Amino acid sequence: MDWATRRRFIILLIIGAIMVAFFATVLIATFSKTPTCSDGIQNQDETGVDCGGSCRYLCIAEQQPPTVLFTKAIGNGLGRTDVVASIENKNAAAAAKNVPYRITLYGTGQFLIQEVTGSFDLPPGATVPLYIPNISSGKQTDIKAFLTIATSSLQWFSLSPSALRAPLVSNTTQGGISNTPRIEAILTNPTIIPFTDVRVVVVVRDTHGDVIAASETIVPSIPAQGQANATFTWNSAFPSAPAAIEVTPIVSLP
Repeated sequence: MDWATRRRFIILLIIGAIMVAFFATVLIATFSKTPTCSDGIQNQDETGVDCGGSCRYLCIAEQQPPTVLFTKAIGNGLGRTDVVASIENKNAAAAAKNVPYRITLYGTGQFLIQEVTGSFDLPPGATVPLYIPNISSGKQTDIKAFLTIATSSLQWFSLSPSALRAPLVSNTTQGGISNTPRIEAILTNPTIIPFTDVRVVVVVRDTHGDVIAASETIVPSIPAQGQANATFTWNSAFPSAPAAIEVTPIVSLP
């Protein structure tokens, strides 16, 4: 084989190698996909299909369902009933948005009065009060309320509590007169970003720990590193003397 023939052979060999490398790259790009948390396959460091590990959502085995601590019906007159409940999230570093709930009111003899549905957010490791006012209850007086959560529809996602912004509560006081009680608290914004339209729920308990009153208000604004008052009022006396007052701002999840 002379030099010219060898040179052509080497050139063709180089061209062939380049073409093989090109087509191999195209085939790999076409038929191979980068693993993601939404590809329907357990890959990467996932502990389940598209969950666990570095994925945002928790697998079922890693979740703890929310616990309903109490549900209380409080008659407010004129055929209306307020309902307050408390829900605990035992997942210290996971949250759930738009948690669906159903509240069922029963009267004497387990007579079904009313059903109300809605949703709320559960921040990580938090106990969240849920307040639903003015549910139509007719002339029934002995009313029981039950809250259920469709846990199978929840999507828990990893979230550090430090990622949330919430006002701090201090200086909770009771005032007013017996027939028109009043509760006030100071909300402090520890961040450099103003808070707007902050929902705040208050739960009042007697000496036995039973819930005797509840209410909700919206604080229009809390300036950055500033304070604002949350005020709750009632048009009738508490059924017994209050012994404990819990004021809780409702945290919105990102």
